Amino acid sequence: MKYIAVTGGVVSGLGKGVTISSMGRMLQASGVKVTAIKIDPYLNVDAGTMSPFEHGEVFVLADGGESDLDLGNYERFLGITLTSDHNITTGKVYRKVILAERKGDYLGKTVQVVPHITDCIQDWIERVAQIPVDPSGQVAEVCLIEVGGTVGDIESSVFLEALRQFQFRVGFESFCLCFVSLVPVLSDEQKTKPTQHGVRDLRSLGLSPQVIFCRSTEPLLDATKQKISLFCHVPASNVLSVHDVSNVYFVPSLLKSQNLHMILQEELQFGRSLIPGLTSWTVMAKSIETATQEVTIALIGKYNGLQDSYLSVIKALRHASIACHVRLNLEWVEASSLESDTAEGHAEAWDKVKAAQGVIIPGGFGSRGWEGKIIAANYCRENKVPLLGVCLGFQAIVVEYCRNVLLWEKADSTEFDENTAHPVVIFMPEIDKETMGGTMRLGARNTKFTHKYEDGSMSTAQVLYGGKEIISERHRHRYEVNPEKVEAVHSKGLLLVGRDESGERMEIAELPRDVHPFYIGCQFHPEFLSRPLAPSPPFHGLILAAAGQLDDYLKKNMK
Repeated sequence: MKYIAVTGGVVSGLGKGVTISSMGRMLQASGVKVTAIKIDPYLNVDAGTMSPFEHGEVFVLADGGESDLDLGNYERFLGITLTSDHNITTGKVYRKVILAERKGDYLGKTVQVVPHITDCIQDWIERVAQIPVDPSGQVAEVCLIEVGGTVGDIESSVFLEALRQFQFRVGFESFCLCFVSLVPVLSDEQKTKPTQHGVRDLRSLGLSPQVIFCRSTEPLLDATKQKISLFCHVPASNVLSVHDVSNVYFVPSLLKSQNLHMILQEELQFGRSLIPGLTSWTVMAKSIETATQEVTIALIGKYNGLQDSYLSVIKALRHASIACHVRLNLEWVEASSLESDTAEGHAEAWDKVKAAQGVIIPGGFGSRGWEGKIIAANYCRENKVPLLGVCLGFQAIVVEYCRNVLLWEKADSTEFDENTAHPVVIFMPEIDKETMGGTMRLGARNTKFTHKYEDGSMSTAQVLYGGKEIISERHRHRYEVNPEKVEAVHSKGLLLVGRDESGERMEIAELPRDVHPFYIGCQFHPEFLSRPLAPSPPFHGLILAAAGQLDDYLKKNMK
């Protein structure tokens, strides 16, 4: 097993996740199997209880793990399936060591940060690196490790100490340390001091990087590379420019053009030539630039202040746009602004919705913006605007239909009105009401398509899923459509075409094709399985409908 660790300096948010994902894609294109680990230095056990404004979206893994959004980057770029153990946090490590101490596993020894915490981290990395993450079931050859935060943070110091020890445990020929740094441009001059100071801090901890990735707005000048090389004890050929590109899918090619594959081949002594074949990936990246038709999608959200809160949704929309060869124009609409004439930004919000060729209502928690989501669903239904509702958006679709078609005036979710006369959405009976972390219905669950039209044809959702009878998608919710209300809703025209394997839990709803061009809601989060070369079917359907391509697609794929 070879290990590539990536740390960052100067500031956070430099793009370590994209850099490491692109490196992994380049290695895969060279025939190397890879896996990935994200280290988050916070004390939380996982990201599940964090506010989207605090940390961006929570990415849900197949096993139900609630993780940092960077694991989503790894899965999307690399086409792998990670587990909750691939996200190491300070909270998880300390919990594991303290529980072991309580059991007496340390045989009366004084439990200390070194060696007990650092050994736990190293053991964790070695164990998780052996977990197969792709359909082949084979163990990866290279494990990519991203250390969150920046060098010098108190929180990450124990992990850097563990990596210092780890390089001796696995051998220097099996360990490559990379450093991502910022090269700001002031008065048209590329400044190297931040990188010098970051590497100095890293070396003071006993770690010396073999490769330095320099983030900048413009390509790195040769003189800048030479200066970084001189002061940071790294060959100039190993100082790589990771400058801004028009889309992130060009980054693997950018790294290849600077011979990163040859650098890794030498540093890690692979014993074979690494020759990346990135043709199909590059064609996909270039297709984004050549798309001429623009499609405007309105996202009805409540965490719009931090767009990372909807990162997987944005990526899924972009993947679908690539497949349809259209250019995505994403308009952000604050759900609460749709609710009242006196709401801030009301007119502007409605202008965006009315100008859009499609609308998405993503998931969320809390009452703020709930009525706005319902109003948006009503507008899309009555005006035949393509709509995709995800999780809470799916629930908004059902509540809106009950209020305005079934005429259940007070229909609502018990999440927002516990005493509603028509509890259309209810708290799931098996969920813990007291404990917040890790207690939702989480992870991959099967959905079975249960409805065919009178002529025997499949539902739109099933066609988009390639005609499969059973699909697996990831979930994250505490509330569900009330099973007692299902038949009433279904009989009045909002077809509940997908259910869990018990047949009791509702998963997918849609309006018939002769009633609405595209009106679909799903309880699960299809965005988590979207990939650049394999878009999520519901998102693909939304973009197809918005671009006027859905009818042709359905005719071609209807069987």
